[in-house]
Amino acid sequence: MAYLDPKKSFSAFDMSKLIQLAKFYQFEFSPVALIKLESQLENFVFDMRMDKKFSEMSGIGGLAENMVATRKHIAFPLVYLLVKLSSILPIATATMKRTFSAMNIIKSSLLNRMGDELLNDCLVTYIERDVFASIDNEVIMNRFQLMKNRQRLL
Repeated sequence: MAYLDPKKSFSAFDMSKLIQLAKFYQFEFSPVALIKLESQLENFVFDMRMDKKFSEMSGIGGLAENMVATRKHIAFPLVYLLVKLSSILPIATATMKRTFSAMNIIKSSLLNRMGDELLNDCLVTYIERDVFASIDNEVIMNRFQLMKNRQRLL
């Protein structure tokens, strides 16, 4: 991500590292798209270093905003896709760490035989417990009561 930072006229830019990053996103960047990305990156950095609007920026968020404002996201669509993917990478990583941490709490040695579907349901309710805490228990019981006839009332 640091190789896309526009600080000091893209002084940290390294095309080989950015191509390596794009290879991790196989569904977004096919082998042909990687070749196009390399060409777009060369032109992109040259264009950005010549543009005064981009020389005073810092951060990937500012880069993405200015690309849209100056319509550079249309001229360099693969570079813009790489910028977007780079900007969501920290959030996705933090979410995955949080999920695995929750999984260690939910799936203990006593619940080791839990199936994937039940584990997924338990993880969602554990991770989003703030949302579930705001729902009234009466609403949940009424919903289950209407789903199927029960032998006893809840």
